[in-house]
Amino acid sequence: NEMSTTVCLLLLALIVVSDGTLSKSDKKKKQKTEKEVTLASKPVAERNLVTVQPKYKEILDEHKRYFKDGRKIRNFDGDVLAYVTPWNGHGYDVAKTFGKFTAVSPVWLQLKRSRDGSFGVEGSHDIDQGWMDDVKSTGSSVEILPRLLFDQWSGHDYQAVLTSEAAVKELTAVVVGFCNMNKFDGVVVEVWSQLGGQAKEALSSLISLMAADFHHNSLKLMLVIPPPIGRTAFFDADDFARLAPVVDSFSLMTYDFSSSGPGPNAPIEWMRQCVEKLAPEPGPLRKKILLGLNFYGYDHSNAPEPVVANRYIELLSKYKPKLKWNSESSEHHFEYKSNGSPHQVYYPTLKVSNKLWSTWTTTM
Repeated sequence: NEMSTTVCLLLLALIVVSDGTLSKSDKKKKQKTEKEVTLASKPVAERNLVTVQPKYKEILDEHKRYFKDGRKIRNFDGDVLAYVTPWNGHGYDVAKTFGKFTAVSPVWLQLKRSRDGSFGVEGSHDIDQGWMDDVKSTGSSVEILPRLLFDQWSGHDYQAVLTSEAAVKELTAVVVGFCNMNKFDGVVVEVWSQLGGQAKEALSSLISLMAADFHHNSLKLMLVIPPPIGRTAFFDADDFARLAPVVDSFSLMTYDFSSSGPGPNAPIEWMRQCVEKLAPEPGPLRKKILLGLNFYGYDHSNAPEPVVANRYIELLSKYKPKLKWNSESSEHHFEYKSNGSPHQVYYPTLKVSNKLWSTWTTTM
């Protein structure tokens, strides 16, 4: 049997970003109180850490340890795309350490359109060729495909480009030239959600023309897409059918399910439904879907706040909570009070492997 859904791993961070970037010095900074990384003689499953009843102390003791022989072992045969984001510099080190990824997407680039109609790619100050070399030296055939955001585009900008094949050709030539100059293997394009479900056929034509030119230049084009079920259902089965033959992969945003209020980040049944909504039957087109896994969480109180790994460890250390398992969503959460206000924190534990295994077995 052949697995028909691949997986996209998000390295402890959100995919939709602001304009903020890190300098190269920022990427290397570490807090003085950060625990040193140590090696374990057995993988986490053999250390009985993959459980529905994890204890906060186990997480505090073990979160900086990994299996000494596991850096390049892959227990998953599909493609794995890892995002490295500016607000989580630790991801840069993870991408260099573990040779488990088929592609790495640093969130570096923004595509701008000037008033005179010309195009430019910004973000060069974040590009680190030395880091790219380190990632590619992990021993795997990992590819570097930076995220490319259509940034600060007005309605007029979209209208001018979506109605002009010549403009699309010019745009693509600029991006292809930038990729070749910087030795990228392609890009992960983020544009679909910006239009909120409008002009979908014209946007599909833009993506198709870009993909054709990219492939002509031996480059890959992946497309970020919102989930087809929920409040951001701007991408449906018809859109998938139009673009699946031409796009190399889709980065499906199966997370932030409850970002507006307390609840799971990515309920497992919802994730499965999102895949099946786009591609009801297993096959080569469904294999192009990269299932988004959040490696971050949310702290829900008056307003939800994103939680990355260091904040999660701080909360566990300070409040020593009991983690509760929800079998319906396949997620853990815990509760605490701060200044009299109740909080609920949803953050993925090692039982995220349940989602991998369930998706694998239901899409064979």
